[in-house]
Amino acid sequence: MAVKVAKFGGSSVADVIQLRKIKDIIKSDPERRYIVVSAPGKRFEGDNKITDLLYLVKTTMENMLPFEQLFQVVCDRYTAVHANLGLEVDMQSAYDEIKEKLRDNPSADYIASRGEYLNALLIADFLGFDFVDAEGMVKFDEKGRFLMEDTFEAIREELAKHEYAVIPGFYGSLPNGDIKTFSRGGSDITGALVAGAIGAECYENWTDVSGFLMADPRIVKDPKQIRVVSYKELRELSYMGASVLHEDAIYPARIADVPINIRNTNVPEDPGTMIVSEERAMELKAGDDIITGIAGSKDFTVVALYKNMMSQEKGFVRRILGILDDYDIGFEHLPSGIDTVSVVMSNKQINGRLDEIINEFESRLRPDSIDIIENIAQIATVGHMMSARMGTAAKLFTALAEAGVNIRMIDQGSSELNIIVGVENKDFNKAIQAIYNAFVEK
Repeated sequence: MAVKVAKFGGSSVADVIQLRKIKDIIKSDPERRYIVVSAPGKRFEGDNKITDLLYLVKTTMENMLPFEQLFQVVCDRYTAVHANLGLEVDMQSAYDEIKEKLRDNPSADYIASRGEYLNALLIADFLGFDFVDAEGMVKFDEKGRFLMEDTFEAIREELAKHEYAVIPGFYGSLPNGDIKTFSRGGSDITGALVAGAIGAECYENWTDVSGFLMADPRIVKDPKQIRVVSYKELRELSYMGASVLHEDAIYPARIADVPINIRNTNVPEDPGTMIVSEERAMELKAGDDIITGIAGSKDFTVVALYKNMMSQEKGFVRRILGILDDYDIGFEHLPSGIDTVSVVMSNKQINGRLDEIINEFESRLRPDSIDIIENIAQIATVGHMMSARMGTAAKLFTALAEAGVNIRMIDQGSSELNIIVGVENKDFNKAIQAIYNAFVEK
């Protein structure tokens, strides 16, 4: 039988109503055999996420204040679910064990991880699945660096003993047994690790949205949903500011060539967005929109350097990068010509040091001229189909011209996966709307 791994985020496991939904989803497909769960999220506006409460427990302890009452609030949340669902798992023993360890002032990682741990105990009982702790499967070295191969091996070995299991996300352990967590969103990583390790048919990531949209709905009204996106396209959209899965949550499934399906717990009949290999994406998207998505962000500065015979001067770009390295600044893009090169930098990274950086450019590069363009927004139009369609770039630039948007910079990657334009901050929303209208059929 094929195997699917399903991860349910905080909003999907927030209360009894949501838990009943996920049970229906899981039981509707016997191939959903391994379930990764987050800690409960907010149930309503003004509510607290369990993880936030647990971090607050740690802060309370550090300030030498009584933590018991706050920890009891956490326990009460699980106890209410336990009672409403009529579960049999012994949660009190789990509470007592954690409370005892809290008296020894454990790490913030241990305390925060208990949200997923307790929730997985409850949900395993609710589903009738085995509980399998991530502590013994997700491996870190003594310096806290994640160990991919060791983790894959441990997951395969352990899950071979369980036909159906619930696994808490977000954490693993160090060689000495101490708990180590991933960053926020770590349950997504755990789900991808399980799927990648066992070579699952699919990794389903269930959340409160029906996949990804082609543009920011705060800018474009009712943008179309992205049905299929390749890993590379997703990387481009994420880098340009789109709210998508973090690269760390994709990589374990990507290297094992496991498709990722973003689904909505509240609308389970929606197929969501499929994240697949480049080859598979081209097959599935045949006949679809030319572009996959549009994303961007504001507040960049472009420093354009001109120097006669620049192309003949060895090491010119290397010296530019050396200056940026001295200021601990990463560059966004380096569009260039025969005698020109432009450095695109984030204002956040520049952090008020532009005059100093320009002085360094002048003294160490001796350019003939320097032009500075501030308050620039970058917009990436992304899609595998673009390179195969004649006139794509012309269509994009015409749409911006007709919208009265002045293009200050153009950059296209060698993969022809995207076209990036720089426009003034004030034209950001107008430019995205214009590009969307030009390429997306109504």
